[in-house]
Amino acid sequence: MPLSRRSLLSQLPLASALAAGFHISVKGQEQKDLWRTGNPSMDRPREIALGILKPTQAQIEHAWELHFQSVVFESYGFAPRFAVDAEAINAAIREGASRDELSDLRESQTMSRGVENAREREEFFHAFHAAGVTCIFQNAGEEGNDPMRLIKRLAHFTRATDGLKPALSKVTTAEEIEALKKAGHVGLCFTGNGVPLTQGWESTRDERRFIRIFHELGIRMMHLTYNRRNPIGDGAGEPHDGGLSDFGRSVVAEMNKLGVIVDVAHSGWKTAEDAARASSKPMVASHTTCAAVYEHFRGKPDSTIKAICETGGLVGLCCIPRFLGGSGDIVALMNHLDHLIQTFGPEHAAIGCDISYTSRFEKEERAKILRRPDGSSPLGGAGDRWEHLWPKDDYRATPQAEQSIAWTNWPLFTLGMILRGHRDETIRGVLGGNMLRVLKANAV
Repeated sequence: MPLSRRSLLSQLPLASALAAGFHISVKGQEQKDLWRTGNPSMDRPREIALGILKPTQAQIEHAWELHFQSVVFESYGFAPRFAVDAEAINAAIREGASRDELSDLRESQTMSRGVENAREREEFFHAFHAAGVTCIFQNAGEEGNDPMRLIKRLAHFTRATDGLKPALSKVTTAEEIEALKKAGHVGLCFTGNGVPLTQGWESTRDERRFIRIFHELGIRMMHLTYNRRNPIGDGAGEPHDGGLSDFGRSVVAEMNKLGVIVDVAHSGWKTAEDAARASSKPMVASHTTCAAVYEHFRGKPDSTIKAICETGGLVGLCCIPRFLGGSGDIVALMNHLDHLIQTFGPEHAAIGCDISYTSRFEKEERAKILRRPDGSSPLGGAGDRWEHLWPKDDYRATPQAEQSIAWTNWPLFTLGMILRGHRDETIRGVLGGNMLRVLKANAV
């Protein structure tokens, strides 16, 4: 029998209850605003989502109880990001660090700074527990196929999990994730964001050999492509999708053999369908949308989703207004989720936000950073990097839409599903049960 919220709270340490977003009054009575965390960066997005959803108090209580009792395993995303260290970046600028060195330093800080900084560590775990997330299939790679490029983020997040355990752990199995939930800890399961290829092209076997190496380093999921074409297949942004290559079929077979989940979130529609036909294990589109609800190049049509589901896999829905279309807010997210559940079955749905919470101290740290000697910003964006290929469109997201699907609003996603009439069993599957099943099915 499910625990009542009162009995659940009685079994949690007060600090854990507060971190999870629960609040208790000084008289021991439960406050009505269960969703308040005390951090405006988290509470304002929740106010916006609640204003859109308009739930009753009973529905909020049901959502909180269900959400915080469930294993929440995000199908793709990012752990809360730490604020940069302005002092360290300024020192590097004065020492003449190159743009690439500064980029590496910035990424390292946003991904692992909490190891040595207590303020950032507290902010990180507050966000993680407020979201009620148990584990994230963490982007621990970078777009592309160069092994040396892919290993950078893997190193950063390995440092984070090494330095913050047992509160934060690197995990590779579903059983470890379930154990985290029981212990009240959180974890990261690594996805590499690309298949590592030497691109020496001596032999098919030679090209595939780093898949095993990265699996040994903890990677349990890989994108077949990013938005552009590569030797495996075509990305979602290519105007002509030729499908999976012969080499791509051998890559899928190798991933199946080793226990690496095939992810086609950024692949073209035909490439994704070809991969589904080639895969002997459940595969995923870890963070995408339903093109039948709103057609966007990063979404997937029903024919592609059907092929993925027929492998026993799933589709994770992202929280990016431009991809969701329409209002771009939590209602739009629920519309895509309803379509996925009703058309293909609840066992094939998940949420892979593809966004993160950023420390509330980031803005003040960035304001302290010096310009480079040439006057340029040391923390510039990716610009027109070859892999990105983001076609221009006329869609304009509103701040309200973006905030309504903020990463720390995970409990509000559960609330949204309750308001749409989905059963608790269905919701638990979407929150994490379905992704746990796929991870187990791919294990060797």
